[in-house]
Amino acid sequence: MQKVRVGFVGVGTMGQMAHLRNYATLDGCAVVALADPRRETAARVAARYGVASVYPDHRAMLEAEDLDGVVAVLPFNRHAAVLPELYGRTPCLFTEKPLAVSVGAGRRLARAAGEAGCVHMVGYHKRSDPATEHAVAVLEGWRRSGRMGALRYVRITMPPGDWIQGGFRGLIDADDARPTGETEPSPDDLPAEHAGEYVGFVNYYIHQVNLLRHLLGEPYRVTHADPAGVLLVAEGDSGAAGVIEMAPYRTSRTWEESALVAFERAYLRLELPPPMAVNRPGTVEVYTDPEDGEPERRRPALPAEDAMRRQAMNFLAVCRGEAPPPCDAAEAVGDLVVARDYIRARFTNDRD
Repeated sequence: MQKVRVGFVGVGTMGQMAHLRNYATLDGCAVVALADPRRETAARVAARYGVASVYPDHRAMLEAEDLDGVVAVLPFNRHAAVLPELYGRTPCLFTEKPLAVSVGAGRRLARAAGEAGCVHMVGYHKRSDPATEHAVAVLEGWRRSGRMGALRYVRITMPPGDWIQGGFRGLIDADDARPTGETEPSPDDLPAEHAGEYVGFVNYYIHQVNLLRHLLGEPYRVTHADPAGVLLVAEGDSGAAGVIEMAPYRTSRTWEESALVAFERAYLRLELPPPMAVNRPGTVEVYTDPEDGEPERRRPALPAEDAMRRQAMNFLAVCRGEAPPPCDAAEAVGDLVVARDYIRARFTNDRD
């Protein structure tokens, strides 16, 4: 199989530890170039991972290289300025979540990607966890058969905790000057005094906003946000209820992220590992109690692969034309809409 030629834009902490170390060790992938203005850091990273070519910025890299895909790991407030320059120069693009800062910028990016014919995969790595992939396959089977009744409820809980779990060991940082560049301003469809709360929510909880839609299997809208910032309550298009519990408590040494998906005659529990844990999938518990059969509980054994590595494998499949992205830019706009509506509901009781 011909290897997928990948170029990296940005090799900071997440660029190296969440992404590059996976792509550099996957069969079928050749990381042929990287671009980062921090010259000494970039040179050391390239030497460690065997990357042949180093460039000071994405423009120079795209001008010189013939790439099948680009992994651009940038602060999300730089996406609106940088990504339009990438869309027309690569057939496939991967970025971290969220798509942008504001709903308006997200919509412009999704439209630009579509017009350029670029497949933009947004990095919601929890969708690529083996446990989530197994869970969604089970849920889709229940929906198709109708044997477990209707979907009733989805609850996601994510208290703050140790999400790194040693996953940054081995980071290369030559302490050269941090790059500067154009950043997206605060959203203009929220009061200025709420912009900070919005950006904080988007930065930390947008994964759960996205995961709720993935588990519901349908779009949803915000129906309630408690003033304390603990609960987001939602209603799916089918009428199913959804809840995201944000910081009902916090932990110092563990990571306790979970989801419950309840049908009328069955439920599924999903436990997800710390985001930076290596070779650790989540766990799934499935309970069924159909009218025409015996109650059953099972916990499937899953591959010893972490979500970040499986996510890289999924992007390579996108680059080869073998599969659509788990989440593309068009869908990722919906996460920004939910985040905006949540902040409006929390502080102003206003949604649209």
